[in-house]
Formats: sequence, C-alpha cells, structure tokens
Amino acid sequence: MSSPEAPEPEAGENPTTGPTLMKVVRHESYGPMEVLRIQEVAKPTPQADEVLVRVRAAGLHVGDCFGVRGSPFLMRMMTGLFRPKRGIPGYDVAGTVEATGPDVTRFGPGDEVFGVCDGACAEYVCAAQDKLAHKPAGLDMIRAAALPTSGLAALHALRDVGKVQAGQKALINGASGGVGTFAVQIAHALGAQVTAVCGPDNVELVQSLGADRVIDYTHEDFTRGEDRYDLVFDNIENRSLSECRRILTPKGTLILNSGTGARGLGLLVRIFKPLLLSPFVRHKLRRYLSVPNREDLIVLTGYIQEGKLEPVLDRTWPLEETAAALAHIETGHARGKVVVTL
Repeated sequence: MSSPEAPEPEAGENPTTGPTLMKVVRHESYGPMEVLRIQEVAKPTPQADEVLVRVRAAGLHVGDCFGVRGSPFLMRMMTGLFRPKRGIPGYDVAGTVEATGPDVTRFGPGDEVFGVCDGACAEYVCAAQDKLAHKPAGLDMIRAAALPTSGLAALHALRDVGKVQAGQKALINGASGGVGTFAVQIAHALGAQVTAVCGPDNVELVQSLGADRVIDYTHEDFTRGEDRYDLVFDNIENRSLSECRRILTPKGTLILNSGTGARGLGLLVRIFKPLLLSPFVRHKLRRYLSVPNREDLIVLTGYIQEGKLEPVLDRTWPLEETAAALAHIETGHARGKVVVTL
C-alpha cells in the first residue's frame, strides 16, 4: 500500500524549518505615517545571545512616531541620518520563543515572553535575552506588550531618579497617557500621595488607578494651587519651568519626560535648559534615560502579580493598520497604550 504524498511546501517556506519569509511593517524613507508599507523580508536568525520570538503583539509609543518621521532630527542619530537603517517601528514585544542562540540559558522554545527589541511590528523578531522576561502569569499577550517601555520609563523616573518614598507627595502631569497611567500606579505602590492631572474624559480612569486626587486641567491650573509636592513628573511639558517649580517643596524634584512637540532651537532649549539651570537652584531639575533591562521587567512582573499594576489599553490595531495606530498616538489623546496585534 503506497503512503500518501507529503504536501508541497508553500512559497517562502522551508520544508524542515518552516517559513523563511515574514511580514513586516516598514518605511524606506522618512515622512508621514503613510510611508509605512507591508513588506515580506527574510525571517531573522538569532545571534549567540538572542531569542527568536514569534510576535503576538507589539506595543507602540510616541517614539515610534518620531522614528517614522525622522523628527525631531536628533532621532536620526539612532535611526539613520538620511534614511532609516531598519525602518520597522515598535520596541515593545510579547510572543512565544521560536528558537534561541547557543548562549541563551534563560529561555527555551515555547516560552511566553515580553520585553524590548528593535522592529517589533513584524511576525518574528530577535531580541537579546537580557531585554526579555517571562510573561506574567494571568496577563494576556496584548497587555504584556503594553508594559515594557512605558512601564520601565515610569519605574525608572519614580524609583531611581525621583527616589520616591512613602508619605511623599507626587504630582503626575499627563496621567492618562502611556507612561502616565503606569506612573500613577507605581507612585501609589511606592507609598506616595498621588495627585494626577488629566482631561475631563479620563478623571474616573485615573482615580481607579490609585490617584488620591485628580485635577481636571480644563477646570483647574495645577501650577496655581496651594499644594506643594516633593516630586513633579511631567509627561506633557506644556508648562514653563518656573510654573512647575512653583509647586515644588524647597528640595523637590522635577522630572521632565520629553513630551513636547518642540522643534529646532525650541527643542534644544527645552531639553538642555533644565540641566543647565539645576546646579544654580535649590530644586532638582532632571531629565533621564530609561534603559530597558531584564531585572526591572521582573520588578514590573512582581507589581502585576501583586495586583499593584495593570496596563491600560486605549485600543488595538491589526499589523496592516500600524500607520493608523501611530497617527492616533500623534493626536496626543491616546488613553493608555496602543498595541498592534498579529
């Protein structure tokens, strides 16, 4: 009796190792979100200390918009001076381990992971093992993809730069955005008395995240109140330094998180003025760089498992509509995180 014939492999597929091509969202020049196109490219191969991840969801943030536009121009120092070096947006990823390099010891095929990589808007991506952690139990792939970059940005600002202590008073400006929603929860988990600033449509949401007081900026100017704060974490940067300093305690800290859309000389002034002024004033004026690492992804996992942290989702978009997802982020009205699903 003859055995049935094996099915012919599909185009772009190796009969022993699976697909050799994958879909990505990519731009080959800088410009508006419309420069993004769906393309097929070679499936990557992990290097010695890398993990090949089958992407299930990719989190997006405003930095991805800057990368597509190539603006502010400083972005091009990382993405390519005249044209994109890679051109695939997305830094946050959640998915399943497909394969590992020979030096990888923490993960194996089939593990569910989340973390940070380059070019997450793709069917497969390679990520360094020290930029990944096991996905928190009970957290779906979409919410796991919403967690890494913005969650770490909030953690590093409050814990490492602001050194928030229990009983201190903290104000979060831009409390309903991607970083802000995490910042409210983490500040609360650290024991701070949290005042959050947001628009009228998000007051109830921000209250549910643990804010002790919520200021609707359409009805109250937070820089004109009588309260003084040990820490102000500004994710919007829509107020002047002097206005923000006015509400700080004598030794308070102002942390600025580059939420501005300033360009050219205005951008340089906004970036460097706090750093130049800080040594000459009593307040601490800080900018910071959040560097993703596995240890702090595990810290976020702990907060999740303790019920102290929950990603807030604005909405999800399919991979083919990544451009629309980024355009939505550019409006400045995203409520929590925007995630692309595969």
